[in-house]
Amino acid sequence: MRKIFVTLILIVTGALVGSAQIVNPTTWTFDSKQNGKEVDLIFNASIEKGWHLYDTYLPEGGPIATTFVYEDSTLFELVGEIQKNPAPEIHFDETFQMDMGYFGGKAALTQKIQLKSTGPTEIKGYVLFMSCNDETCTPPEEVEFSFKFNQDAATQAQTETSESSATSGSKEGQTLWLFILISALAGLAAILTPCVFPMIPMTVSFFMRGSDNRGKAIRTGMFFGLSIVAIFTLLGALFSVGIFGPNVGSILSTHWIPNLLFFTLFLVFAISFFGAFEMILPNSLVNKTDSKADKGGFIGAFFMALTTVIVSFSCTGPFIGALIIEAVQHGGIRPLIGMFVFGLAFATPFTLLAIFPSALNKLPKSGGWLNSIKVVFAFILLAFGLKFLSNIDQVYGFGILNREIYLAIWIVVFFFLGLYFIGKIKFSHDSDVPYVSVGRLFLSIVTFTFVVYLFTGLMGAPLKSISALIPPPSANSYVTASATSSSAHVAEAECGPAKYADKLHLPHGLPGYFDFEQGLACAKEQGKPVFVVFKGHACANCKKMENSVWMNPEVLKMLEEKYVIVGLYTDDRTKLEESEWVTSPVDGKIKKTLGKKNLDLQISKYETNSIPFHVIIEPDGTEHRMGVTFDDDEFKAFLEQGL
Repeated sequence: MRKIFVTLILIVTGALVGSAQIVNPTTWTFDSKQNGKEVDLIFNASIEKGWHLYDTYLPEGGPIATTFVYEDSTLFELVGEIQKNPAPEIHFDETFQMDMGYFGGKAALTQKIQLKSTGPTEIKGYVLFMSCNDETCTPPEEVEFSFKFNQDAATQAQTETSESSATSGSKEGQTLWLFILISALAGLAAILTPCVFPMIPMTVSFFMRGSDNRGKAIRTGMFFGLSIVAIFTLLGALFSVGIFGPNVGSILSTHWIPNLLFFTLFLVFAISFFGAFEMILPNSLVNKTDSKADKGGFIGAFFMALTTVIVSFSCTGPFIGALIIEAVQHGGIRPLIGMFVFGLAFATPFTLLAIFPSALNKLPKSGGWLNSIKVVFAFILLAFGLKFLSNIDQVYGFGILNREIYLAIWIVVFFFLGLYFIGKIKFSHDSDVPYVSVGRLFLSIVTFTFVVYLFTGLMGAPLKSISALIPPPSANSYVTASATSSSAHVAEAECGPAKYADKLHLPHGLPGYFDFEQGLACAKEQGKPVFVVFKGHACANCKKMENSVWMNPEVLKMLEEKYVIVGLYTDDRTKLEESEWVTSPVDGKIKKTLGKKNLDLQISKYETNSIPFHVIIEPDGTEHRMGVTFDDDEFKAFLEQGL
């Protein structure tokens, strides 16, 4: 049994190691020394062996020098030049045919400044740099920094800790923590389903029977919990190790087969939760694992965990499926992390009750309340399952399930959910509701309020808070028809008709292009920078950004007047002419659709397949990059960089 468990751990560890694909040879940490108003800002670079970092000054015509960009330079004055320890080594660069300074190994770059105030001051900005070896260079990268001075003691201690761990993935970290929270909540919610909750007393009693040794029962109970976590994590690991290829997220979110399958599964689960039938896995599978659980000890605990996972799948399936879909679209080790957290939250109640069995007496008894939770899940599954049909409709351009029809269905579904809360609807397995409890009353108020909010969307409201879950306004929508027509006119007036504009459009009536080369050619003709966004019809974060930060009036004005916009859909199924086919440098395959061509461009050129992904290309070729953000000021600052 121990060999099995060790094998599971090795598989998970291998997934973590095997998922690292993006090269990041230079890492930064930040420190400071203060003496009154005089401050030393210390930028420490750690460079992998065989790589080098460019100096802070390079001759004109060379690559990008290491640069420190300050958000608000009015807070201080620079004192002298940057001190470099060690001094950069001078080498002749064959590519640029000039002498340039390099740093290798470690470098400490110190900038002395004079603060203009004795009050609390925060100096923020980012380091812009490139790393190279003898064969290749990384794209220009930005790492944010933040120094705080004149804080109270507690705040200063916290600040020093955060400064020493600054990384370029701060925004990604925030979205990852949100995903972890959702995974944990999904694991806890699964406990309350009728398939799982009644199993708690049964499984806990398994560890107490036939033994007066409570210590042994606790050990087997903890191993039972760890086994559940390992089983769920193994499922996540299969999607993290890359055996399904780098485009699995795009395939799952855009191809009609998986989307139709997921919609069908959500619909079947919803009908089952409404009480039409019970979903039961084959008895032979359950009986085999259950019989091995009777062996006792660690082996019995493991197979008891496996039995619990299998039996509970008829209720946990929708939670697991939704997590996997969300995780694989972002790539990396998210599936593994998500399923680990889900399994941990799911197993914790079992493990705690095995350690403290007396707490079983305080648990509510199984009854009608469990079925009510199941029915509520059914309504939610019915609503969210519709998104998979919407993905098919948007990616393939059918135009059947548009925004208005989608919202109308949601309004009806959640209206009936509100009626269920107040007891106006009853299903076959429901208990009588002689009166409306305070809890049901408040839930009905929340639900009916949400229905009214959805109704405003039919009147043209953007519905920012749920924009990631619903279709965007279409070109045929009465809300955006005039904006779309003016957009096409502007685009044609600038550089001629945009390719694929007959089926693709940008949000908020913005003019733009949908072909990378055509957009670059127009920008060169107009002398403007290019704003490239890799996006998708089925991308939730893309829609959310477009209906939040893009709607900022200053952002819209900059995009429309200062940039040539290029929207590259990575999931579009438009067939390309044979002359436009490209052979991928990544996998060697021929890309015959617009979406596959754009996705291959993103992976090969920018080494990522995560969307939305934004690139600003200035007229001189300088590039700025950004992933997903919902911070208006951050996105606006990103656009201002390109100007």
